[in-house]
Amino acid sequence: MSAGKTAALAGNPNVGKSTIFNALTRLHQHTGNWPGKTVELAAGTCRYKGEDVTLVDLPGTYSLVSKSQEEAVAADFISGGEAGCVIAVVDATNLERSLILALQVLELTDRVFVCVNLMDEAQKQHITIDIPLLSHLLGVPVVPVAAGRGEGLERFLEQLRRILDGFERPHPRRLLPHQTAQNAASVLTGASGRDGDRMARLFVERAEQIAAQAVTDQSAAAKKRTEKADRFLTGPVTGFLTMGLLLFAVFWLTIVGANYPSQWLQRGFDALEAVLWRAAELLHAPGWLSGALIAGVYQTTATVVSVMLPPVLIFFPLFTLLEDAGYLPRAAFLMDGWFERCGSCGKQALTMCMGFGCNAAGVSGCRIIDSTREKRIAMVTNALVPCNGRFPTLLTLSALFFGGTSRAAAAFLLTLCVLLGVFATMASSFALGKTVLRGTPSSFTLELPPFRKPSLKKALVRSLLDRSLLVLGRAAAVAAPAGLAIWALANVRISGQSLLAHLTGLLEPVGRLLGMDGAILLAFFLAFPANELLLPVCAMILSSGASLSAQTGPIAQLLINAGWTEKTALCVMVFTLFHWPCSTTVLTIRKESGSAKWALVSIVLPTAIGVILCAVLNALW
Repeated sequence: MSAGKTAALAGNPNVGKSTIFNALTRLHQHTGNWPGKTVELAAGTCRYKGEDVTLVDLPGTYSLVSKSQEEAVAADFISGGEAGCVIAVVDATNLERSLILALQVLELTDRVFVCVNLMDEAQKQHITIDIPLLSHLLGVPVVPVAAGRGEGLERFLEQLRRILDGFERPHPRRLLPHQTAQNAASVLTGASGRDGDRMARLFVERAEQIAAQAVTDQSAAAKKRTEKADRFLTGPVTGFLTMGLLLFAVFWLTIVGANYPSQWLQRGFDALEAVLWRAAELLHAPGWLSGALIAGVYQTTATVVSVMLPPVLIFFPLFTLLEDAGYLPRAAFLMDGWFERCGSCGKQALTMCMGFGCNAAGVSGCRIIDSTREKRIAMVTNALVPCNGRFPTLLTLSALFFGGTSRAAAAFLLTLCVLLGVFATMASSFALGKTVLRGTPSSFTLELPPFRKPSLKKALVRSLLDRSLLVLGRAAAVAAPAGLAIWALANVRISGQSLLAHLTGLLEPVGRLLGMDGAILLAFFLAFPANELLLPVCAMILSSGASLSAQTGPIAQLLINAGWTEKTALCVMVFTLFHWPCSTTVLTIRKESGSAKWALVSIVLPTAIGVILCAVLNALW
């Protein structure tokens, strides 16, 4: 393989393309858009015997006989000659279904071989595949691998090298033998209506014939167990009950499990802060400089990290384990009908669940949604469910003003907040689908993968590197300059009053209209960099100080002394649930949508809901 050679991975979702891609490229990865398209392609550098090749992970799709953007990108890339070799990845546990796409790939290029992945799963299910016979029937080399275990990848790379360097020229057996690659691509992607159905049927029938000859399936008992489990997990009653219990368990573990680590982190940061103040004193640093850097930048960033880090380190691994076990696609299937009625699709249920951990991560997860229209709906409405940054405020206020001696009451109120967020997500999705994002819901083809024993090690690594650190890094990067700004507002005085006091007075009429006050509303604005800053900033304003180091006890006392009532607390909880997303989420929406317009919509929509609900609640109280 010489430098500059390119190979492409093509296959259905859940066949393990990403596993192969990640195993071969490791950290040498990047993403980019296909020219003229908005579909993002993952690319990375693979090294074998001292030589490099660029490996491209094409969008997962079930067929090329379609006009969707993802399928058009895959077909264009394969037929356009950019790839010196195309690897059609198929699932050993469901070869018949995977072969439909593989056969279509064979129509577009003769520089191709087939990779049969998940051979270890097939063995567990007593499925045997005659690899030499399969190769003969397809007319191309066939390489069996178990990418999750790293088995067969050496042979995979050797076969790739042979085709890229011209040592082997496959001769695919085609259903459209008289078509060139470009013509075949046009025929496949341009087929519609009855012609499309007829062509699709040809590939389905051929896949059935090949699978019938090459596959020996002795997994009847295993299939029955899987079908029984699927009926339970996707049933109209048992399915929703199971999903509710699992989500409750994840939330409970995240919220409860994060309490002590958050306290330990805060104590550590407080101890380090004392050292920093002492160092500033020894160095004779100017008061304004040490105050800005320590009381402003350091304290704000420390607050964000101590509150955000433990929850995301718990939530994302748990979410990843459910994903790897094969449960999340079943949850999406269960919610598909509800979201379809709202003009979206079941995949939005997955991104919504990710939003409970972090709205920014939920927005990034919207990449799994194929339709651009439905992707925008999911991104714009993702912040309507409470994230880990808003849970501390909701938990503190529910316990302080509504819990009394019963934690069950506070927990019940918090549960109502979560359910209200889910309802608002569906209602807003419906409204957007009928107005600014009007359109017909796309078809939702969801492959239910086999149940697998998740790898704890891989889940921890992937959730840490791909999700937790990314989200935390963005939040900390925004929190640092925000801390400086908050400190400046608290310490710059005009006519004997700080800028914070002046701004509080300006916002007082609006705050009263919403059942709050100017100090609370200003705290919401200043907490824009990170939602978890809300109560500390509010305490800072009420105490006319410049420190964010107040703990729950002082905050609670300050709120009571400031005249907070149950109505005030409830309005704050509602506005915490429904207001503009944090800056990290807004920036993520801007990046993922490629438009500032949708970032603006994501600010206006939840804020409008919060203003209306708070105004009505204040009027009716």
